[in-house]
Amino acid sequence: MNQADKINGDCRICDRISAIKSNNNPYLVAELNTGYVVIGDYQLFKGYTLFLCKEHKRELHELEIEFRQKYLWEMSLVAEAVFLAFQPQKLNYELLGNTDQHMHWHIFPRHKNDLLPNNTIWNINKEIRTAETAKPTPATLEELKKNLKRCLDDVLKTP
Repeated sequence: MNQADKINGDCRICDRISAIKSNNNPYLVAELNTGYVVIGDYQLFKGYTLFLCKEHKRELHELEIEFRQKYLWEMSLVAEAVFLAFQPQKLNYELLGNTDQHMHWHIFPRHKNDLLPNNTIWNINKEIRTAETAKPTPATLEELKKNLKRCLDDVLKTP
């Protein structure tokens, strides 16, 4: 079993990847060479997307150089697709890992009418960020995924 196949009961990202591999993650948009593109569970910022690294690593420098370069390149393509799909004023990118020590990018489309437009999502009360009203309905989730997948496919075709 390699790092990518590692199932770690203490790692929520590994658990999400396991659910993806068993076709049990409704938020999956696409699998790329180095990671999985998923719509965020909560959509306080419409189009919030994550890019989950296939390898269970904490830091970028822990990745083999070729994989690292490809991972960062693919993350930039995912971000471009998010930008095209959701037309934000700005994208916010975050690779934190303080809570989930498995590399995963948060890509937040930001618009002028955002809640607290001059702050990050982490400055918004968790009860607001994870409120039931911030969860996409099944129909909205499918629309978000379809839109992002279309844009991602277009970006991946571009040389």
